[in-house]
Amino acid sequence: MTEDGHAASSGGVKILADLDRNGPIPLYYQLAKRIEEAIETGALRPGAKLDNEISLAQHLSLSRPTVRRALQELVDKGMLVRRRGIGTQVVHGRLQRRVELTSLYDDLKRDGQKPSTRVLQIAEVPADPRIAEALALTPGAGVTYIHRVRYTDGVAVAILENYLPSGRACFTSDDLATQGLYETLRTRGVNLRVAKQRIGSRNATAGESELLGIEHHAALLTMDRTAYDTSGEAVEYGHHCYRPDLYSFEITVVGK
Repeated sequence: MTEDGHAASSGGVKILADLDRNGPIPLYYQLAKRIEEAIETGALRPGAKLDNEISLAQHLSLSRPTVRRALQELVDKGMLVRRRGIGTQVVHGRLQRRVELTSLYDDLKRDGQKPSTRVLQIAEVPADPRIAEALALTPGAGVTYIHRVRYTDGVAVAILENYLPSGRACFTSDDLATQGLYETLRTRGVNLRVAKQRIGSRNATAGESELLGIEHHAALLTMDRTAYDTSGEAVEYGHHCYRPDLYSFEITVVGK
């Protein structure tokens, strides 16, 4: 590992160079496994940058297509990410989220990650029948619509869509760029007590694929949640989509 976090000319190559060049196992697969092992053992830490394909190929005496395929294997697994202008980086392991009444922002911070948010839209819209039913409103009643993308260490993890009864709380993009929705509500005196939620899956739309940087029609983990305050009044309804290679839910089941 070089001083700036790159895996290449010093310790990084020693980690990656133990390849069996005469055996039946393809070199790209061996290289991918060496990098994966380095990530899992912490030798390559989250945020570490790998040298580019040309440099790695030269240091390891491999062809560029072999190195490219090895890296792509780990990109597909969600262990590496390619970012324009930055290169290939190690991402955090999949976040396991307990099914508790917390926000994704809080969960990421608790996991030691660095969450950030891109606020796409905050608007007043009429509630369609589905939203109205979730919030116990009349169809067409006004709701505040919030559309965001949540990142961890610069990698898109989730698309968040939330609806709140109009007038319940006032938000700006700056408010939601620096903290989670639930924390923002707490600062405004709204305390959430309980929620009901449904976890599912579906394929990504073209727009969702672009926002999350994934292939079109890739699988998504979804969560629909209605949260209630201490008086039992519905405060917000959310529909969230997560990259399943970076995110999962953890549920504890107790026998009778």
